[in-house]
Amino acid sequence: MLPFNTIEEATTFLGRDLTVAETLWFNYSAKKSDYYLYCHNILFLFLIFSLVPLPLVFVEIMRSLGFDKYKIQPKVSLSLSEMLRCYKDVMWMFVLVVGPLQLVSYPSIKMIGIRTGLPLPSLWEILLQLAVYFMIEDYTNYWIHRFLHGKWGYEKIHRVHHEYTAPIGFAAPYAHWLEVLILGIPSFLGPAIVPGHTITFWLWIALRQIEAIETHSGYDFPWTPTRYIPFYGGADYHDYHHYVGGQSQSNFASVFTYCDYIYGTDKGYRYHKKVLRKLKEESRIDAAQYGGSYYVPTQNLKSE
Repeated sequence: MLPFNTIEEATTFLGRDLTVAETLWFNYSAKKSDYYLYCHNILFLFLIFSLVPLPLVFVEIMRSLGFDKYKIQPKVSLSLSEMLRCYKDVMWMFVLVVGPLQLVSYPSIKMIGIRTGLPLPSLWEILLQLAVYFMIEDYTNYWIHRFLHGKWGYEKIHRVHHEYTAPIGFAAPYAHWLEVLILGIPSFLGPAIVPGHTITFWLWIALRQIEAIETHSGYDFPWTPTRYIPFYGGADYHDYHHYVGGQSQSNFASVFTYCDYIYGTDKGYRYHKKVLRKLKEESRIDAAQYGGSYYVPTQNLKSE
């Protein structure tokens, strides 16, 4: 709750007029408690889990309209009922684990200093903090993910997430309840080390989940804007990790690729892509010499 009753009081406190964004924030949040504002995360996560994957559901159902060429594992096809069953399982986990976790974690948010007041952070401050959050989460998630691919971690916990060897958008948060709790730690570390405004925190939670849905989409679209982010993994990168499955010791990174490169856990993926490029080039040569089209069944190439 803001410590001002009127915009005039806020203006006096800041020593300047409020920006348009600050005026909107004041009008919305002035009489709401910090706990109420923090609990917006529950609504945001519900909307993201429910709505963001819907275009991918349409694409999966309507692959015959030309989307099939973007499917990373084209031999795998999921029905609408199978995708809705995944969504139902995710919602059960949301109600039983994710939602309650958000409700009880508020004291930790206050402890690390996430603020709700004025002034609002500048755009540059928000962008820099989000970049730090992504870097910290990516590094710590990498090592936790590697642990979960050990014998005990995989058999007891992580195998649930790998039930989808060809991932779909709804399957991004599909996991064992303990994995949901464990992977909450990397997401919390960034804001704990570099605390910011609650708006930045909302954006961080939303963008991280949207990114996870995109990398679990099962489609490698050429128009995806994340292609222009340096060292970004993307759907094709993470899809390989799911395809190899429990035996995978490759592509552990959640967002970027630098950890896999530094620690040598992308060798299987790079070899896989090298073989694909060679086969496609040979197919192009054959097609040019003998006419006709070519097709390389990428889903039949598996490598550690």
